[in-house]
Amino acid sequence: MAFQTTEWSLVLVAGSDDSGAARAALSRLCEIYWYPLYAYIRRYGANPDDARDLTQGFLMSLLERRDIENVRQERGRFRAFLMASLQHFLANDAARRNTQKRGGGVQLMSLEFENAEGRYHFEPAEPVTPQTLYERRWALTVIDRVLAHLRLEWVATERTAEFDELKACLLGDAPSGGYTAVAERLGTTEGAVRVSVHRLRRRFRKKLQQEIGETLSDAADIDDEIRYLLRALNA
Repeated sequence: MAFQTTEWSLVLVAGSDDSGAARAALSRLCEIYWYPLYAYIRRYGANPDDARDLTQGFLMSLLERRDIENVRQERGRFRAFLMASLQHFLANDAARRNTQKRGGGVQLMSLEFENAEGRYHFEPAEPVTPQTLYERRWALTVIDRVLAHLRLEWVATERTAEFDELKACLLGDAPSGGYTAVAERLGTTEGAVRVSVHRLRRRFRKKLQQEIGETLSDAADIDDEIRYLLRALNA
């Protein structure tokens, strides 16, 4: 198959069945993408402590309920499914009251809440909506993960300094001083730098497709999702 089973498609195939593999996949996805939820809840109006407990409570209830089949219109994209589920959770007073019991202020998942508020302080001060902030942070989370994976590849080939010089080119930014300055800093030629940038961009796109594919149930949606997330970065 051109599109192998991904994390999200594995969860959907399992549906509400008690599948250990599907639960592990869902838990992994939640641990990766929890911060966009936290940012949404903070912009929604919750204070840091409440946002932490609501995020934790929501994710734990999601793992407990396994009611994925009830959000059929959002099944294709994990990003959209999480948002619809969170909005339902926040609108439900009973779920809000049960947050303390479910989360209890105890870290039951591997979430780096100690860094959450520090990250939130860097969010834009302009009055963007919780939805816009959620989608922007989701896009940045995807890109950060792709860059981290790529950097590990270059570290393995002892080309870390080159990667750190060239990664700014991936999102359309010109490197400081242009290719000539980069070549001088790396002790190579401008032509060699251009070739490396071209190859890095191609590898970046492939890894981006793979990363996004993990949150989709259909490969046909990958390019649309990439375009959507790139628009979210500029919202």
